[in-house]
Amino acid sequence: MRAAAVLIVIFAAILSFPHFFPSPYLIHIGTLIFIFSFITTAWSYMGRFGLVSLGHGAFLGIGAYTSGLLFNYYGLSPWIGMILGGAVAVLFAMIIGYACFRFGVIGDYFALVTLALGEVVALTIIAFRDVTGGSLGFTLKSMGTSLLYLQSEQKIHFYYITLGFLILSLLVWKWIDRSKMQKALRAIGEDEIAASTLGVGIIRYKVIITSISAFTTAIGGVLYAQYITYLNPHTLAGVPPSLEIAFKAILGGMFSLWGPAIGTALIVSLEEYFRVAYGSTFVGFSQIIYGLALVLLIIFLPKGIYGSIQDFVTRRKKS
Repeated sequence: MRAAAVLIVIFAAILSFPHFFPSPYLIHIGTLIFIFSFITTAWSYMGRFGLVSLGHGAFLGIGAYTSGLLFNYYGLSPWIGMILGGAVAVLFAMIIGYACFRFGVIGDYFALVTLALGEVVALTIIAFRDVTGGSLGFTLKSMGTSLLYLQSEQKIHFYYITLGFLILSLLVWKWIDRSKMQKALRAIGEDEIAASTLGVGIIRYKVIITSISAFTTAIGGVLYAQYITYLNPHTLAGVPPSLEIAFKAILGGMFSLWGPAIGTALIVSLEEYFRVAYGSTFVGFSQIIYGLALVLLIIFLPKGIYGSIQDFVTRRKKS
């Protein structure tokens, strides 16, 4: 009951925040937190079962560019574009995932394969510069305020839209957690050979969870692109966004429902502080910091901030 009451209070505070603090800048920060929390939660769908991907920037970029190009060239609504972008991301995930899982590419090797995938997608986008704008990217056509085209001149509209998507991603997390798939993937993560002897469809379940994660991440890419109305391969594909996604999720706690959102809120807030305080200096070092911090987190704080706090509280109750 106490936990439910706390959640209700937090949710009410989030809903009312733009009305008590109508600053466009603060609403912008809140919207970024919701978008990237949606994406990091999607990453944790598979990350929590030991499938650590360092290439989710690929799915982010596939979703954003599929929807963005269809919108700019054919006027297709991003609501349809995000479904098509998600479908393309799922196709990529199934092909790469099946090949990896079929031939036993797991652990660090799987992470390296996904890392390469993200860079391949980024380089492909750059190579087709006549269509995609290459490394310079391209700007989405402005439609003013239009729900059909997922654009708005008022930041508060995106604040509530992205909050709704974040809630949806959390519900998917809970659905996975209560499904038969969760039990199978947990068994696979603990002992793949033992799970196989018990008749668990290892490849099937791994491909399914990877596809769900890819589809959701692609939708996140569309949301981000529609919000900033600008697509660039360096921010929507490749290594940099892939490391950021993994780092935020692991920092907060990839094994828990709220961990990825907590990690995202912390990092987005810190990034904004350093950007305002130090300008472009921090931006140049941010990827180095992400890479080093990611290694340290996995070694010394594998359950993240929220997961470690949960463990501490549990030990206190038992003692």
